[in-house]
Amino acid sequence: MRPPVTSLVILRRLATGLAAAGLAACLATLVAMPVSATEARPTGPVPVAALPVVNPADPGEHLPSQGRSLFEELFAVRRGAAAEIEVPFPFAALLARIDSQLQRDPASPLPPAKRVLIPLGRSLQRTAAAPDYFAYPRVLVAVDSPPLAAGMPLLKDRLYIGYQEQSAVIEIISYNEAAGRFEFQLLKDYRAGAKPRLVYANRSICFACHQNGSPIFSRALWDETNANAQVAATLLASAQSYYGIPPDRGIDVPYAIDNASERANGFALTQLLWRAGCGGHSAEAQGCRAGLFAAALRHALSSGQTWTADARFMQAVDKPLREQARRRWPGGLSAGNPDIPNRNPLQAVNGWPAESAARAALAAVPARFDPLLPRSAGALWRPHAPDALRQLVAGLAEFVADSDRRQLESALARLAPPDAERFGVPCRIDTRVAARWSLRCSATGGTLLAGTLSVPAGRASGGRLTRLTLPGGTALNNLELTLVGTGTAAGATLSPQADGLPVRNAAADVISSIEIRRSEANAGDGWVDGEAILEVRPDFAIVQQAIDRLAAGPQAAILFGPAPFPRQSLFSALFAELGTPAAAPCCEAAEYLPPAQLEVAAVAPGQAPSSAGDPLLRSFQPYCAACHQTAETFPPNFLQGSPPEVDASLRHCAPRLYVRLAMADIAPAQRAKTPMPPESMLPAFASDAQAWRSSPVRAALLAQVTQWLRAETGQTPQLETLLAAGYEALRPCLPAH
Repeated sequence: MRPPVTSLVILRRLATGLAAAGLAACLATLVAMPVSATEARPTGPVPVAALPVVNPADPGEHLPSQGRSLFEELFAVRRGAAAEIEVPFPFAALLARIDSQLQRDPASPLPPAKRVLIPLGRSLQRTAAAPDYFAYPRVLVAVDSPPLAAGMPLLKDRLYIGYQEQSAVIEIISYNEAAGRFEFQLLKDYRAGAKPRLVYANRSICFACHQNGSPIFSRALWDETNANAQVAATLLASAQSYYGIPPDRGIDVPYAIDNASERANGFALTQLLWRAGCGGHSAEAQGCRAGLFAAALRHALSSGQTWTADARFMQAVDKPLREQARRRWPGGLSAGNPDIPNRNPLQAVNGWPAESAARAALAAVPARFDPLLPRSAGALWRPHAPDALRQLVAGLAEFVADSDRRQLESALARLAPPDAERFGVPCRIDTRVAARWSLRCSATGGTLLAGTLSVPAGRASGGRLTRLTLPGGTALNNLELTLVGTGTAAGATLSPQADGLPVRNAAADVISSIEIRRSEANAGDGWVDGEAILEVRPDFAIVQQAIDRLAAGPQAAILFGPAPFPRQSLFSALFAELGTPAAAPCCEAAEYLPPAQLEVAAVAPGQAPSSAGDPLLRSFQPYCAACHQTAETFPPNFLQGSPPEVDASLRHCAPRLYVRLAMADIAPAQRAKTPMPPESMLPAFASDAQAWRSSPVRAALLAQVTQWLRAETGQTPQLETLLAAGYEALRPCLPAH
C-alpha cells in the first residue's frame, strides 16, 4: 500500500532539508532489510519456497499466440479487407487522442493519462538525446483513468508509453486481454513526414529490467522526474515546449503513475489464479470460476467493501481453490516487484554543466540504481492466508471497468426489483444549529449512521452521511442524501448516492432509501430522539442468477474455462442474459491487422549460433545474442550484421565488454556497473551469479576481450584504469556510421 500523497509531500520537504547536511540518502534506507544468511534459522520442517508468478528468465513467446495489444486495438484503422496502425503526430496529438478515450476527474486538474518528463533516466533510450538531455527529455505516459463510456477499451493501468523524440521511437507496454499478459512493442520512425512502423519487441531484452513482466517505476520521491524541483527548474531554463506537458509539476503525477504500476503488477497473479486456481475443465472448476466472477462483481458494485462470504461461496469457491492451490503452490506465490530505487541524478549538483563529458557523467546510472539488478520478490500470496480469497477477488475486480459497473447498475434499476427489507435504527438528533440536524444513529451489531440533514424553513431536505456501517462488512463514507418526495418538520425519505451511483452494502445489495424521523418531544437541550429506517433491496440476486444460467449454459466452457479471464466475452454474455442492449463493439479493426511481427528474428538465451564464422566470435552469441543481436541500437546490437561487421563491433565495444564481464569479480556493493549477462537472466543459461563468476565460459570471453584490448593498446587492461573517467566516458559499443 502506498503512503498518501500528503505524506510524500512532507517526505520531499524533509529530503530537501536533509540534503543540505548531506543526509538525504538516509531516506533510501527506509525499506525492508533482507534477512542475513548467517542468522539463526528455526528448527523443524524446512518451509517450501514460494514460486514466482513471473520468471524473468522465461519471458514467454515474443509474439502473442492470441489477441492483440490494447495499443493496436486503439489505433487500428480499417482499410478495405485489411487494417493498419495509424498513430497521430505530433506527440501532443497522440496524447489528446488517448485522453479522449478516458473519463476526466472533475475534481482534479490532472489529465486522464498521466505524464512526466525524465531527462536523465534509466530506459534503453537514456543516451539518445545526449548531450541535450533537458532539451529532449523522455516522456513517460501512464493511463490510470477509466474509459469514457461503454464500448471503449479498458486502458486503465493497461497502457504505458515512453517517447524519446531524438530516436523517433515510442516504447509501448500494453495489455493483451486475450493472452492475459502485457505486450512490449516499439513504434519506430515516429517523426514528421515518415510512416511509423509498429513491431513487437524482443521480450528477453524487456524482461531483463521488467522482471515482473509489467511496467516498472521508481519508488518515491521520483527524483528523476520533473517532480524534482531541480529537474523542473533545469527544464524550464531550457525554454523548450514539451508537448503541452508543464515542467513544474508536483509529485501528484508520479504518485499516480506509481500506483498504476502497482495495480498492473498484480494482473499476472490474478490471471494465474483464475486459470489454474480452480482446477481444469470440470463442472466444479467452472463453477468455482463463476463464483469468483460473481464475487468480483460484488466487490466492484460495493466499491470494495469487505463482504462476509456465504456458505455457497465457501463451498463452491473458497474450499476447492485453497485445496487446489495447496497442491500446486504449497509455499505460495510471489508476485513480481515493479519498484526500482529512487535516484536523483542532480543530487549535490549546483547547476547543469555546459560540458558534454560532465553531462554524460550525470546521466550515468550507477549499479545500485540499475533496473537490471535482480529485485526481491513482491507481495506473497499464500493459499492458507485468511485474506487469500479477498486478495484474488479484489484483483479480479480490477478487470471490471467503471462503464461495466454503470451498465450493470442500469440493468438492475430497469429489472423488476425484489421485495425490500426494512429495519430501523434508533437515533439521537442534535437540532441546536438552525436549519440543520446532526444525526447519530446506532444499534447493536455494529450499525452506525452519522451525518447531517439540511432543514431550511423547518422542513428536512437533503444532507450527507459521513459514516454508514452495517453488520456483514458494510462500511461507507461521505454519502450524499437526496430528497425523495417532500420533506416535513418531522423528517424525510432520502436516497443515498456515492459519485452519482446508488449506494450498496457489502453484499452488493442496493440501499434504496433511508427515512429519517424525529420525535416531537424536546428535553430543552436541543437533542431529540428519532429513527432511521433503511430499505435494502437484495437485487444482486438478479446478477447471481444470470451468472448461474451462464455457468449451466452452452458457453460455460469458454466463459469459465482454464484460460485468461475473458473480460469482454463475460460481460457481453452477462448483459445479454440481463436483457441489456450490447454496447457498440470496440476496436474491431484490430482483427484485420496483418500478423504480429518482430523486426528481426529473436535469439533465445543460450541458443547455439546457426551460422558459421570465427569460433571466437560465435562464442559470444549464446550469452549475448538474446539482447544484442537485434535490429535496435539500444541496447547496442553488436552481434547484428555480417561476420566482418560483427567482428568490428565487438572490437569497438571491447572496453565496455571488459568492464561488464569483469564486474562479476567485484563484490556487489563495490560495482560501478551491473555485470553482463544480467543476473536475472542467468537461470536461462542454467546458471546463477556464483556459478557464472567461476565459469570457464566467462573466463574465456574475458580472455578474448583482453586479447583484443592488448592488441589495440599494447597493455593488459585494468578495470580501475578503464573506469577512471567513468563508464560513460568509454567509447560506445557501436562504431559511428
